[in-house]
Amino acid sequence: MLNFTSATIFSPEPAALPLAVQPKELLTRQQVLARNHVRIVGHGKPPLLLCNGFGYNQRVWQSLVTALAQDHQVILFDHVGTGGSDVAAYDADKYAHLAGYAQDMLDICRVLELEHAVLLGHSVGAMIALLAASQTPAYFAKVVLLTPSPCYLNDPGYYGGYERADIEQLLALLQTDSQGWTSLFANLLLGPLATSDLAEELYKCLSSTASSMTQQFARVTFLSDHRADVPGLSLPTLVVQCQEDFIAPAEVGGYLLAHLPNAHLVNLPTAGHCPQLSASLATLAALRPFLQAA
Repeated sequence: MLNFTSATIFSPEPAALPLAVQPKELLTRQQVLARNHVRIVGHGKPPLLLCNGFGYNQRVWQSLVTALAQDHQVILFDHVGTGGSDVAAYDADKYAHLAGYAQDMLDICRVLELEHAVLLGHSVGAMIALLAASQTPAYFAKVVLLTPSPCYLNDPGYYGGYERADIEQLLALLQTDSQGWTSLFANLLLGPLATSDLAEELYKCLSSTASSMTQQFARVTFLSDHRADVPGLSLPTLVVQCQEDFIAPAEVGGYLLAHLPNAHLVNLPTAGHCPQLSASLATLAALRPFLQAA
């Protein structure tokens, strides 16, 4: 068991919500783009939509954007409650489930009128991407899941990497000692590559962990189980994992490969959970053949 500071334990995760979380009324293009702080790099090329993981702002992709924009119109955004998003748009009921974040992504696709886009999701953003692409595949041509995990909890016959008590203590630490939690989380994300420069860059990519919105997002991230949704993604899919990842172990990549209908797995010869930061060249090398394939 991981050694976290003990504190008040979160209550059990909420019951599963149907995938579609429809807004009461459709938001306009301007409202959606402002809500999620959407930024577009380049025009007139096939769209590539980047979906952040838990707590990150879109800066997490900056090492890849210039290279990706050579062949794609790169679309970046922030989840509500993170980065430059409109925090006034936060709805605790909606974002108590990953489906709420997936609906935001589909709103972005709708107002930008995307067709045949490539969807690249990182960490829990990969699961958000999977939910969105499964619900409305017409927007997308293919999907990349970067260091994904459909379930972080161990279960008989499944290794997610964590026991329930580990996760509860991690979440409790976030609630009572956000600074200590950020330091611990950064070490988990970077693993043995946690140099001071890389850690400093990662901190710039993370939203305030003291925020109640971030705390709820953490709870939803680490207590969700979306294994049942994995087979619903039928689009061509690339799963990219790192050889040594304390957040999403190698066994998870094997599970996804076995349960995704149309997937290919690439193992990066590096450590950590954020290879777009720590190993950007290796990450680009893994992405390019899949992105350039017809």
